[in-house]
Amino acid sequence: MTSVQPFGEKLIVNLENVIVGKRATLEMIVVGLLCQGHVLIEDVPGVGKTVLARSLARSIGCSFNRLQFTPDMLPSDVTGVSIYNQSNKKFEFRQGPIFAQVVLVDEINRATPKTQAALLEAMEERQVTVDGVTHLLPRPFMVLATQNPIEYEGTFPLPEAQLDRFLLRVRLGYPNLSDEIEILERQQLQHPIETLKSVIAVDELLAAIDAIKKIYVSSAVKRYVVELINRTRSNTDVYLGASPRGSLSLFRTGQALAALSGRDFVLPDDIKRLAGSVLAHRIIVGPAARLRELSAEKIVQEILSDLPVPGGDFEEPARSKRQ
Repeated sequence: MTSVQPFGEKLIVNLENVIVGKRATLEMIVVGLLCQGHVLIEDVPGVGKTVLARSLARSIGCSFNRLQFTPDMLPSDVTGVSIYNQSNKKFEFRQGPIFAQVVLVDEINRATPKTQAALLEAMEERQVTVDGVTHLLPRPFMVLATQNPIEYEGTFPLPEAQLDRFLLRVRLGYPNLSDEIEILERQQLQHPIETLKSVIAVDELLAAIDAIKKIYVSSAVKRYVVELINRTRSNTDVYLGASPRGSLSLFRTGQALAALSGRDFVLPDDIKRLAGSVLAHRIIVGPAARLRELSAEKIVQEILSDLPVPGGDFEEPARSKRQ
């Protein structure tokens, strides 16, 4: 799996030409890309959510479309529409902007639930059904959605079913003093995204996506993942815990993070690092816990601190025989 590490490093370094001082967040974005999962970028306005999504699209040799969600947007504005052709007297399907390899959905919570639901089939099954006809989406396919968690006027909260389809939820946060000064210097003459070039070919990306599936996950780590998920379901502060999709997401992202670290096996530390980004948005906090201002992120961290970390050898047993 040594080929995945230089792939990830090359992509992250390119993204750092635009996004300053946020390497941990960029690593999570690359993990989502390698897992072919969708990422929800949630933070206050002005910290670079949209710029991050555009930078990723420019860094890989994939087709890119942007959707600016608004309350008056219709589902057909996302998926496409069938139009009657007078010349051949047949209906022809005109593809919507969802038909791209990287799709940026800006301010996803500003669209009505009906329009948000147009993304569900695309995000989970990589296909779109219009007028009873199913159209496959290109591969690779990734949705990057942005959301402002502060301003609630004129917004529609994402339903649990849609939140569960996001592999990761990440936040950028404010830059520190030195990083913000560097941002000012870089943008004095022009925005760095204007000169950002593609550094990853589609074939290279597809090879890396297939490679992470071969990362070894020991029985102890698998049990650790499942026990972590089960504790979100039995926690008294949680109204609804993570689904089996959460287990699969934690399993797959663990493989990707291990590959980016140059390992061909997953450690419990990989799972602990990913747990907040993978699970927090899948958990519904109970009413009593909300009154105590207990967040889902805090609950996940408490579960991690109480759950014993498995010991033993996590490397593939057959490796010594191969050597």
